Amino acid sequence: MSLFENNEYRWRETCFVMVDSQTRPSLRQVCEQLGVTFDLGQSTANEQGQLETLTIFSPNDFSAMDICFVGGDEVEEQMDELLSDLRRGLAEPAELERLDAVARCDARLDVLHFERVMEPLEEDEFLDPGSLLLVLKQLAELCDGVGVDPQSGTIL
Repeated sequence: MSLFENNEYRWRETCFVMVDSQTRPSLRQVCEQLGVTFDLGQSTANEQGQLETLTIFSPNDFSAMDICFVGGDEVEEQMDELLSDLRRGLAEPAELERLDAVARCDARLDVLHFERVMEPLEEDEFLDPGSLLLVLKQLAELCDGVGVDPQSGTIL
């Protein structure tokens, strides 16, 4: 069950970890990595045991995340637009190297960030991104990937 189907949570943003499909992690690896810090929810894996979906909860900052593997045509079709958006704000050689790493990716892990709704909130109210940034970092390290915030056009 996706958090979109849970009335206790509201979607706030989606970030990516761009990966090579050859480094796609197993569900067990992701659970071992993230289970130290977060509460694990429902999960699915493919026949080879690789991650398909995982829901994690971060009670400390009233957030949760759905993590989904996406590969194939969907990633290919969106890559040119993503690279164009990311290229706009880059100037440093190290940043351009990371952009090249994104260009070599043929898959991604979508990390959908949700906020637990405790009371009526204003639409522009700030949500602490600490857990999201930690998940992106840990997933990127696990898969030798690159974290991306497509809304801001930022490589993390």
